[in-house]
Amino acid sequence: MAQDYAGDVSPQQAFDWWQRGDAVLVDIRSSAEQEWVGFVPGAVAVPWKQWPGMFMNNNFDQALLAAVPADKKALLLCRSGVRSIAAARRATELGLEAYNVLEGFEGDADENGQRGHKGGWRHHGLPWRQA
Repeated sequence: MAQDYAGDVSPQQAFDWWQRGDAVLVDIRSSAEQEWVGFVPGAVAVPWKQWPGMFMNNNFDQALLAAVPADKKALLLCRSGVRSIAAARRATELGLEAYNVLEGFEGDADENGQRGHKGGWRHHGLPWRQA
């Protein structure tokens, strides 16, 4: 177990669990990130922070608990796999079996400061769309 949550999983492992019906994929990025960068069709959007200003979402707990049944794993996905650690910790405090999706949706920035080339959900060819 990772510190204060169930663990970290690769994007492919998260996809496999989600497709089998063992887990709910929860995209915790802001609505602006999802609209401008892309989203995973079928993932549940429960922003950790709200745009603009990136303030904490006061409805996160309630929305997360409504989205993830008690018998399913919660897979938390953010941009790069950092915010989702905090969200996985909070989900665990709420009683869920919560996992951080490593690399996030876009992965780490490369030597040019661009995301999408070094890991991430999109980089691994997993389903996504752009609005």
